Amino acid sequence: MIKKTFIVLGIVAGTILLLGAIGVYYFKPNENFVLNFIKDNPEKSAIKLYRNDTLLVDKSPDKMMPLASTVKIIIAIEYAKQASSGMINPDEKISIKELDKFYIPNTDGGAHKKWLDKVSDKIENDEISIREIAKGMIAFSSNANTEWLSDKLGLENINNRLDSLGIKKHSEIYYIVSALFVGKEKFPDSDNKDLESKLKALPIDEYIQTTNVIHEKLKKDSTYKKDKGDLSMNIQRIWSDNLPESTVEEYVGVMKKINSRTYFNHQTQQYLDEVMEFLLDNPANRQWLEHSGMKGGSTAFVLTKALYATDKKGNKTEMAYFLNDLEFLENTRLQMSMNQFELKILTDKEFRSEVEKELKK
Repeated sequence: MIKKTFIVLGIVAGTILLLGAIGVYYFKPNENFVLNFIKDNPEKSAIKLYRNDTLLVDKSPDKMMPLASTVKIIIAIEYAKQASSGMINPDEKISIKELDKFYIPNTDGGAHKKWLDKVSDKIENDEISIREIAKGMIAFSSNANTEWLSDKLGLENINNRLDSLGIKKHSEIYYIVSALFVGKEKFPDSDNKDLESKLKALPIDEYIQTTNVIHEKLKKDSTYKKDKGDLSMNIQRIWSDNLPESTVEEYVGVMKKINSRTYFNHQTQQYLDEVMEFLLDNPANRQWLEHSGMKGGSTAFVLTKALYATDKKGNKTEMAYFLNDLEFLENTRLQMSMNQFELKILTDKEFRSEVEKELKK
C-alpha cells in the first residue's frame, strides 16, 4: 500500500513537472510567435515598419482598429504643445484626490497604484506635478491620469491636434474611463444580453455624449464609481470595440514626426521626450539608444503598439502594429513576446529581413 502511494505521488509529481515545463515553453517570449501571428492572421492584424526611412513592411496600413492606450500618444503631444506655449504650467501641483476621482479599482491592471508607488517621493502635501501625471500616463498607462489630463487639456484641443498633425483617419478621442459606465448610466435596469443588445444599438455619438455626462458625475460624486454596473466580458467587448480607432499608417507617421527631431519646436520636443522616452531611464538602454519612445495598449481583445528609436549608430526605426479580435491565450502569448519582437526589430538585421520577407507574402 505504501509502495503504491509513492508510485501515484511520483506519477502526479512527474505530470506536474511535465505540465510546468510545457507551460514555460508555451509562454516563453518568442519573437517568431508575434511574426507568425501577424502573417497567419491578416484579418486580425496590421503593421507598418520603417528602418532609416526605408519602408520594410506595410500590411493593412489603412485598416481602422481600436487603439486602446496607444491613443495616449496624442494626449502626450497636446500636453507638450500646451506646456511649451505656456497654456499650462507643468510644475503646477495637483491633489492626488483629484486623480483618484477617475481611478476605478480592478480595471487598469494595477497601473495607477504602481505609478503612485513609483512617484511616492515626488508627492508633497498629497500633491504632484502635472509633468509627473503626464509621465505616469505614458510610462505606467494610468487611466486615471489620462482622464484627468484629458479634462485639463480639453478634449476639443486634443481632437484638434489630430488635424494639426495631419491625421486623417482617426475617430474621436473621448473619456475612456467614463466609458466603462455607459451601460450603468444609460440602461440601469439592464444587464447581460439585454444590456449588450442595447449598447450595440446605441449610436456612437450618443455613446460619446454619455461619457461626457459620466465624466462630470465622476468629478462631483465620489460614490458614483462604486457601482460599475455589469462589466461582463460581452460588455467589455463593446467598450473595447468603441475605443478610439486609427491606423498603423497614421501612428507610424506620428512616430516619424517625433523621431525626426525637426517636426516639433525645440521646447515642445523637450517636453515630449520627458514623457515619451521613459525607456532611457534604464542605464542599459542608454548604452545603445540615443532616443526611443513607445506606447502600447491592451484590452482583453486588443493589443497595440507604436514606437520609435534612434540608436547610437544613427539608425532610425519607426513601427506601429495593431492586433484585434484576440482570444485569451492569443492575447496572453502575444503580450509575453511583444518586447522580444520589438527588441529583435531594433537590433537584429537578419530578423528584420525575415520580417520583411514573411510579411510581404
